[in-house]
Amino acid sequence: MAEILLSEAEKAFIHHGVQDDLRCDGRTRLGYRPIILETGLVSNASGSSRLRLANSDVLVGVKVELASPLSEKPLEGRLEFFVDCSANATPEFEGRGGEDLANEICRFLQMSYMSGDTINLSELSVLAGQQCWVLYVDILILECGGNLYDTVSLAVKSALYTTQIPSIKVATMDGDQPELELSEDPYDTKRLNTQNVPCLVTLMKIGNHYLVDPTPEEECCSSSGVVVAVSGSKKITAVRKIGSGSLHPESLVSMLKTASEVGAVVNKILMKKLLEEETAGKTQKVGFMR
Repeated sequence: MAEILLSEAEKAFIHHGVQDDLRCDGRTRLGYRPIILETGLVSNASGSSRLRLANSDVLVGVKVELASPLSEKPLEGRLEFFVDCSANATPEFEGRGGEDLANEICRFLQMSYMSGDTINLSELSVLAGQQCWVLYVDILILECGGNLYDTVSLAVKSALYTTQIPSIKVATMDGDQPELELSEDPYDTKRLNTQNVPCLVTLMKIGNHYLVDPTPEEECCSSSGVVVAVSGSKKITAVRKIGSGSLHPESLVSMLKTASEVGAVVNKILMKKLLEEETAGKTQKVGFMR
């Protein structure tokens, strides 16, 4: 991400604000910036969302396709993540500058979803050992404004919530060879239970305190932090250390506990908003992403 250059006076101002639990933008240490969420924007995708967390902007599309299951998991479907860092997001993404960050986000998302408690992949099985649904989750980072991991995870969960999986029947034909019959009704679909799909919570340590949803300036003042994947049931499914600094074991335990509590609240609020949007009905979409 783009490097922010701050003077010593600016860094001291941020440190004092964190110490007094009053950050530069008026938030407390555990406060989030405003979040704007839209779903169902990409008409040719099975599910989609666009989420803006302050100046971080992410678009996610989910494609559903039939494929052969993995040999080690013949009774399950799978999710595959792809991240593309737009060159317009920050000058550092020009050329191949965003590849490392994209790969890091992909790996951590894959790790976060590996726990069996997050999403029931057996629901994606169509024909045991032969056919399953694969959900290709394409993530486009449009703008970087700090706290990218959290923004991506919220957008991914929202897109998976709206994903429609076509109904399919298995018919036995001559020779006992099964044949798949896809429903012709576009509304004959099913959806995954995304209640426990994890949200990522980033905590950065500044001085003797830590905070959530850091701005680029606050990230510049921090030498260490953690990204924690938290399911809807408050279970931690993955942890990643970020920054070159060290963390005291007691600080790490405290940060993980806080991340679990914050993640559970974020999950609850997001699911509530998604349900409200679904209940309110579809609104008319205007623009090229209809």
